[in-house]
Amino acid sequence: MAFNTLEKKALTGLALLYASRMLGLFMVLPILTLYGQSLAGATTVLLGIALGIYGITQAVLQIPLGMLSDRFGRKPVIAAGLGVFILGSVVAALSDHVLGVVIGRALQGAGAIASVILALLADYTRPEERTKAMAIVGAIIGGSFVLAVIVGPVIASAFGLSGVFWATSLMALGGLVIVYWLPAPPPAKVHEERRWQGSQLGRVVRDRQLVPLNLGVFVLHLTMTMMFVGLPVALVQQGVMGDQLGWVYAPVMVLSFLGMVPMIAIAERRKAHRPLLALAGVFIILALAALGVSSMAWLSIGMVWLFFVGFNFVEASLPSLISRRAPEHARGTAMGVFSTGQFLGAAFGGLCGGWAYQSFGMAGIAMIGISVMLVWIVLLWVLGVRDRSGQVAV
Repeated sequence: MAFNTLEKKALTGLALLYASRMLGLFMVLPILTLYGQSLAGATTVLLGIALGIYGITQAVLQIPLGMLSDRFGRKPVIAAGLGVFILGSVVAALSDHVLGVVIGRALQGAGAIASVILALLADYTRPEERTKAMAIVGAIIGGSFVLAVIVGPVIASAFGLSGVFWATSLMALGGLVIVYWLPAPPPAKVHEERRWQGSQLGRVVRDRQLVPLNLGVFVLHLTMTMMFVGLPVALVQQGVMGDQLGWVYAPVMVLSFLGMVPMIAIAERRKAHRPLLALAGVFIILALAALGVSSMAWLSIGMVWLFFVGFNFVEASLPSLISRRAPEHARGTAMGVFSTGQFLGAAFGGLCGGWAYQSFGMAGIAMIGISVMLVWIVLLWVLGVRDRSGQVAV
């Protein structure tokens, strides 16, 4: 079967909405610690907090806003969330003190509408087309991250840090236009397989099949955010001009996706997710180790490529594995826990990365990242990712 006209229009609009919002959140990742040094009161720790604090407000509000959308409708909650996101972007753009940027980033995260957008997409689509629609949105999210890492430095070099935040506010305004353009949605439905069930929380958190996956997404985003705390400054110190960072990241990100493709193919064809996930973790460890001691720009750039080969494979694999391994009746709860782990990883990554870089430079970031990644690889290998009968399945 294929998407009907309503589904196509809804998928196009919601994918653009989701992508523009994630673009706005991620554009500051590769440049905040570099361009934020001119802010009053700026320290590496506070800039790290500004980088990751959106994860805390996202984690806290994602599920409550989803529940509000069940009661009051998806579009009003999405519009309100975009309004809060715009407010945060404007606060950050107008701030000349680092604490203003911290508050602005917290407000950006408080517009936590990711789960509401996906719920609205589920409302628009027939059950037999829903998985395909979600997969398309997932691919677009990955692309928006790549684009953000490329575009953020380009905008910052032309208009400064405030220009990046003004750009994110304009994209969110465009999101409001998309919400208005969307066709009238059907009545909000509670899709039982995607519903958050607090009574299932303890079971999901303790589930041996899900523990390595939930810990994996936490560690993945912790290490990525930590790396971006120190990387922009380190590259500039190694001779890369600040206005060239976007053109450095562009080929690195594209080539990292090409490096990931064979790993995805092998994992799916041979059902070998566990060893490939471990290999991706080793790539990240090797990259962090080299970044911790590198003083040469060409080596650092090569290691960023290796890092994102591993990162992109794990990022693409974990949501699929969660959806396959979670109990059907608790899938919504499992995805909620997984998303919370992702956002908290970003939050702790900003905090830990700021402290580590201020105290020990890139070597400190490398030591923490390597330690947590090793713990995850060991846990992944001990527990595996098991099917419902308890046999290791990947």
